[in-house]
Amino acid sequence: MTLRAAGVVAGYGERTVLTGVDLTVEPGRITGLHGPSGSGTSTLAKVLALLHPRTGGTVTIDGEAVPGTGYRAPAALRRRVGLVFQSPRAATDPRWTLRQIIGEPLRDGRRAGRRPDVADLAARFRLTEDLLARFPHQVSDGQLQRACLARAVALGPRYLICDEATAMLDPSTTATIAHLVRELAAAGTGVLAVSHDRTLLRHWADDTHDIADLA
Repeated sequence: MTLRAAGVVAGYGERTVLTGVDLTVEPGRITGLHGPSGSGTSTLAKVLALLHPRTGGTVTIDGEAVPGTGYRAPAALRRRVGLVFQSPRAATDPRWTLRQIIGEPLRDGRRAGRRPDVADLAARFRLTEDLLARFPHQVSDGQLQRACLARAVALGPRYLICDEATAMLDPSTTATIAHLVRELAAAGTGVLAVSHDRTLLRHWADDTHDIADLA
């Protein structure tokens, strides 16, 4: 039971960014991924989150090969992977309240017969009831990122990808996000933590890989 990239090749147009990359994310562990800006860490994160196409190699989720990306991938496989982006403000609709942001994916959950509660999700990530009625411009970056984290796990994914999820946060807020993600891992979620910060990964991840060493 793993999230695995095997020989992944991906890029943008004629520019290849990833060449034959192998990486495995195991349940219950935080796998760190380090690399400088432009090295392909975010591209690999998006490939594993089924949001960016690959031109070679395979992505498997719990032993099942994923045939495509986006809506070309089976919904059941898409729901197994959650993603938290670097900028919570770029990743949210400024016209939506935190309640709407967290509840965005739950429409699929209802069709699948599950009815997660937004208030329960918010409380899990230390967001009080009064914050749920606020809009992004009315909350801090840390509060908004915690809402994004709640949204990412709303459907109970087996794997969570944090793509520079703490890069825009202050040290105290970074520590809070890292602790919350560690709790998810302790409960069995497999986490890929992408960061340029080696020191952060040294304290956060169970093991860390440099993207330059994965090809």
